[in-house]
Amino acid sequence: MSTLQQVKTSMRQAWSSLVEGWQHLYQHANQAITRFTDGKSETEGQNGLSRNVGWGVLATEVFEDDDQFVVRMEAPGMQTDDFSIEIVENYLVIRGQKNVERERSQGQYHVVECAYGSFERALPLPEEVVAEGAQATYKRGILRVELPKSVNARRHKVNVRVH
Repeated sequence: MSTLQQVKTSMRQAWSSLVEGWQHLYQHANQAITRFTDGKSETEGQNGLSRNVGWGVLATEVFEDDDQFVVRMEAPGMQTDDFSIEIVENYLVIRGQKNVERERSQGQYHVVECAYGSFERALPLPEEVVAEGAQATYKRGILRVELPKSVNARRHKVNVRVH
């Protein structure tokens, strides 16, 4: 095999490995990144200008105990009525509208910070839940959703006796 062929083969292998790595990362991180939209067409924003609201991270964790699943999502700067929460099939679907604008002056600087847009997260639930018993609270920028496990899905501990 010539040197040129060896280089081509090595480049193909490296490219294939890179693509495989990105696919692996995407599969494991696709629920961590949330797409924010402004509810308008991305090609036409205010005054006909093109805009793209983009991606953001709403850190979310799911954990469980014997009786329930608990979902915690960081969503600072929102109000309770900014959220819409549903259980659809085996997914917890959280939608929201974020509108945060802060303005302050500091010495010679005038700072304006804005964060806005709509988002939707669909989190797969590991087991069946009782949708009617679900409860959500929002405190200090953290949305907490408690989902009671279905009687069918609850785990039962079996004690082992010594004979």
